[in-house]
Parts: sequence; structure tokens; C-alpha cells
Amino acid sequence: MALNTPYGSRRGAAAYALPDERAGFIRKTYAHLAGAILAFVLLEVAIFSTPAVRDTLAGLLTQSWLLTLALFIGASWIADRWARSDASRGLQYVGLGVYVVLQALIFVPLLYIATISINDPTLVPTAGIITGALFLGLTAVVFTTGADFSFLRGAIILGSLVALGLIVASLLFGFSLGVIFSVAMVGLAAASILYSTSNVLHYYRTDQYVAASLSLFAAVALLFYYVLRILIAMRR
Repeated sequence: MALNTPYGSRRGAAAYALPDERAGFIRKTYAHLAGAILAFVLLEVAIFSTPAVRDTLAGLLTQSWLLTLALFIGASWIADRWARSDASRGLQYVGLGVYVVLQALIFVPLLYIATISINDPTLVPTAGIITGALFLGLTAVVFTTGADFSFLRGAIILGSLVALGLIVASLLFGFSLGVIFSVAMVGLAAASILYSTSNVLHYYRTDQYVAASLSLFAAVALLFYYVLRILIAMRR
């Protein structure tokens, strides 16, 4: 029976695979997620270890934020399509890699504020710890209950469109999105983690661990971004 999910029928899903295959799929998914997070961290370390590159990227991305946002959305869609495709495994990895690089670039201005402008070395580690704790807690909820959170898809899409509209409006009309917006985005990211983790258990096929890891990485990156924004606002 076809379901209202991005994956169509549940036939062939990891939920119906043999226990060893299902366990292997889950291990590969979270190993790729860990690899994506590590690659993201290393990219940021490389950027911020070179002041000229760091300052140039921070300036360019801040001044042309609307164009950057448009390019990010378009390239993210392509990367996600590649990662989900039934084409070569190499193309799926390219999609994941492109998305990690894009996220690393998007984070540069925010990390610049936290580490250079405010110059508080505790902000980024604290945001990382909070993000990790929230991610582990939400993951535990899904794995211990086995609940299907696919019903969140519509709310996540609607919330994302509203958030995108507010971000574009703030850039065009020059108003600031405050802490309340960041808190709402943390809620949206939490819903995305529940949704993506549920899909790992119920809908992804056992050969889609690259796509599954990209979906989880996107939700974790969103959560980290807005947790850090909240901490920066509190520090100011």
C-alpha cells in the first residue's frame, strides 16, 4: 500500500529487512552521519585557521546573503536528489559531500560572530553540547518507542516555507528575526530529527544510507545553527 511519504511504498524498506540487514543499514547511516559532521568540523577549522579566507568568506556571505540563500536552496535540492537517486553510489556521495560543503559555508558568518566578534570561546562548544544532547534525546524517543513520525512531514514543509518567507522578508526590508524566531526554528529542527529518524526505521531502503545520513545531517545542522543563534543573543 502506497503511503504519503517521500519513499512511496514501504515494500523493500529497512523495517521489513532481515534483522542483520536492518542493523547494518542503521550502523551505516549513523556512521555516515558521523563522517559528515566530522567533515563539516574539519572544513570550518580549515577556514578559520586562515584569517584571509575566513574574513573574505564572512564578508561575501554576509553582504550577498539573499543570493547565497538562493544558491544554497537550489544546490541543496540537487544534492538531496543525487543522494536519494538510484544512480551510482559515487553520485550519492557527491550529493552528501556538496551538502556538507554548503553547510560549512553558510555557517561561516555565524561562527565568525561567535568566535571573532564576540570572542567567546565557550559559545560554539556549548551549542555543540546542547545540540548533541537534544539529538540523542530525540533519537532515543524514536528508537525506544518505534513510533512513526511521518505525519510531521506536512507541518515541517509548511514551517520551512513560512521560515523561508520570513528570512527573505527580513533581508529585503531590513528587520531582525529575534530570539522567538530562533526558538521556533529549534522546534522545527527537533521535528525534522524525529521525522528523519522515524524514516530511518520505517521507510528508507537498506541501500539508502547515504540519503538517510544527509537527511539527518540537515536536521542536526539546522538545530545547531539556531541553538548557536540563541546563545549569541543571550551573550549580547
